[in-house]
Amino acid sequence: MLELNLTGLNCPIPVLKTKKFLATLDSGVQINIVTSDPASLQDLQDFCTKTGNQLIQQTVDNNNLITTIIQRR
Repeated sequence: MLELNLTGLNCPIPVLKTKKFLATLDSGVQINIVTSDPASLQDLQDFCTKTGNQLIQQTVDNNNLITTIIQRR
């Protein structure tokens, strides 16, 4: 599974970098997006809803927020 580490970045940068990263991937690829900005949880949920990417789960681990999604095209 791929991981995109975006810790230390604040809204809206995590969503913008996620969008750019996903554009390089094939459909069906699962990735973990690691962030530290609490707003990124809702921002990434909204991003998935708007783009059709599948949100699998969101968890918190040692102050890191991990969002797992599957790329859809």
